[in-house]
Amino acid sequence: MAADARNQVTDDRDGRPTAYGPAPSGPPGDVRALTFGAALTRPVEAPAPAPPAPAQDADQQSPVCAAAPALVPLPDAAGPRDAVSRLRSHGCWYPSADPDGAEAAFICDRGGVPQLWAGPVGGGEVRLLDSSPDPVTEVSWSPDGRWIAYTTAPGGGEHSRVLCVRPDGTGRRILAGADPDSTAYLGCWAHDGSALAVTVAAPAARPFGDGTGRPPSEHVAGDGHPEGTPPPAGWTDRDGRATLLGRSVYDAVTGAAPGTGTDGQPGGPWAAAPAAAVRSDGGLSVYLVDPDGHASPALLTTETHAATLRACDLSRDGTLVLLRRGPRGRREAVVRRTESAATTFALPVADGDPWIGRFSPDGRTLWLRSNVDREYAALLAVALDDHGAPCGVCVVAERQDCDLELLTLAHDGRTAALAWNARGASDLELVETSPARPTPRRSPPDATGPARPVPLPHEVVTRVAAAGAGRLLLALSGSQRRPGVWWAHEGVSLLRTPWSSKDEDTVPPGRPPVRPVPVRLTARDGMPLSGWYYRAPGRGAGEPAPCVIHLHGGPEEQERPVFHPLYHELTGRGLDVFAPDVRGSSGHGRSFVDADLGKGRFAALDDVADCAAHAVAAGPADPTRLAVMGRSYGGYLTFASLVWHPELFRTGVAVCGMSDLLTFFAGTEPWIAESAAHKYGHPERDRELLRALSPMSRVDALRVPVLAVHGEHDTNVPPQESRQFVRAARERGVAAELLTLRDEGHDFLRADNRRLFRRSAADWLERHLRR
Repeated sequence: MAADARNQVTDDRDGRPTAYGPAPSGPPGDVRALTFGAALTRPVEAPAPAPPAPAQDADQQSPVCAAAPALVPLPDAAGPRDAVSRLRSHGCWYPSADPDGAEAAFICDRGGVPQLWAGPVGGGEVRLLDSSPDPVTEVSWSPDGRWIAYTTAPGGGEHSRVLCVRPDGTGRRILAGADPDSTAYLGCWAHDGSALAVTVAAPAARPFGDGTGRPPSEHVAGDGHPEGTPPPAGWTDRDGRATLLGRSVYDAVTGAAPGTGTDGQPGGPWAAAPAAAVRSDGGLSVYLVDPDGHASPALLTTETHAATLRACDLSRDGTLVLLRRGPRGRREAVVRRTESAATTFALPVADGDPWIGRFSPDGRTLWLRSNVDREYAALLAVALDDHGAPCGVCVVAERQDCDLELLTLAHDGRTAALAWNARGASDLELVETSPARPTPRRSPPDATGPARPVPLPHEVVTRVAAAGAGRLLLALSGSQRRPGVWWAHEGVSLLRTPWSSKDEDTVPPGRPPVRPVPVRLTARDGMPLSGWYYRAPGRGAGEPAPCVIHLHGGPEEQERPVFHPLYHELTGRGLDVFAPDVRGSSGHGRSFVDADLGKGRFAALDDVADCAAHAVAAGPADPTRLAVMGRSYGGYLTFASLVWHPELFRTGVAVCGMSDLLTFFAGTEPWIAESAAHKYGHPERDRELLRALSPMSRVDALRVPVLAVHGEHDTNVPPQESRQFVRAARERGVAAELLTLRDEGHDFLRADNRRLFRRSAADWLERHLRR
């Protein structure tokens, strides 16, 4: 449908981006252009010559700039206004409110796939805004209320596109990512709603130069590079050892000035360093796009070899932009002047939620969620001068042993909602924010007011959105419920929206969900570990049970006390589930996240065995009927555990897991490879380490049956990773099966495929553990 619509579009613009600066213009014949700099305005009739491109050194590589996005009108695809539901129990999440907070747009899977819906916060009548089967992943209502922007994953794969639609379901159009080979995702809105920031990935060839996706030559010289090939300039020089809370060097923004330390001084401990490159192609660009299509896209910034790049906020006068960039474990907040692209401030920030902070209404304070110089993320206030340079930085809200997980500011910038991760559950509080006045260098800004706790009806907050004066929308999840949206007024009362599933509808009658029990243990090297144990109903306290060790992805994800349909399926079959956080997981401090870097991953493999041993020693798990299962990185750990600990488990189920880290780097997306190199090791310099950590290098040790599950459109961990392990197992006479889910990517989002996956995995585990 999109291709047909695209062929019918006529446009007299030449598709060139408008430079972001004081005098942008559209192409010849386009009499309107967005003007930015002193203020963000509507399109005006003021064409001017485009400014020249910035000069570059002779030896500096020209940035790879993603093509400017072009608007593609689509046929209206709104669904029925009545809440027609195919699923008795559904989830609602990722809410975004209109300017006055009366209505919300949100993601809901009541139709079998995550789709875009909208409706009144206090009413039950909701409307489907896009009935196409492409799963929706992000939602953002414009500040002027005229548009709802959202991200979809065509075909359920990893390539996403940004669309927008009017609140009544008309005017649907693609803003970025119309090309099926491109990827785009949401950034922030300009505060007047005139433009939306989008990140677009430049097309990239297959890695390592041959265009086939094959891994590099097996003949490696002593320096870790293919024989006779010097390493490209700027490639990382890591030795594979973990660094625990040490001084890390953070990559600089391309062409940026040196970084700034927590004392507000340039050239601090996070000063600029040459960017590491995993691939010789690819790049990310951020554009401002006018959803009405009256003006050409305006280019904000471009980075080659980028792992992530997102515009999180624009100052209200349009002179400053807050960017989040960098690979996993090395994220940065970067403030740039929009008229010159000059970097005025950079500071490391925590992984997790990409919306890391916001400017105050006057642009003189930057509120950030950061773990710089500390184990756990806290709320930082950065005082800015007239040019966006830091005058001082201080911590204004922190908790011992708790990460600040979510940070949301009210539309007026005077109230902040802080969600803290307290051992897997969420604590929510509101604080009044005081403006940071200009102060002498090194002087901290003013502190926040006293915190007001907000009681929660369920364990985990997944998103907080401002919803008009004194209102918040909360996406909540818990061990006894499906994800739903609640609204809070002045932090006093919380009410469930009528269109969210009721708690009693979480599961069919007669099979109540299991409430997990927290478990703590110590690894063989003294590292404290923890997890959640789900006991199959109907078993006596001392009766041994078959047990599945389930490992989450990431590895920087965390097990949370929320309802897992898979766990419900397994416990309903009489199988216990122990879901631990092995080293590398989030929520336990920065040292714990970094403890699996490089050679530390061997210790993470030992953690899986130690968790299985604890499940047995603690009493409920039968040592002769253990299985291991996991998704994404957890799928890698499943493959690895079956060959590192072949006598421990009776079977395994690996979902979208890597079986060979070298072929994973060869086949994944460029920006994923850039980000993963810091976590796993560089595919050239750490080549031997990656080979040693790869399950395929030890597949001869496999002794037990294995089921692999993969989405056919997964370009994060390509399906070849599962296929090659299953093929190798069969060649060695070990029973192995592969389940490929159609129209799915790295995450399984369609209701029928999710059911097929759960039942197939449970059938496999029950067959091999109950006999």
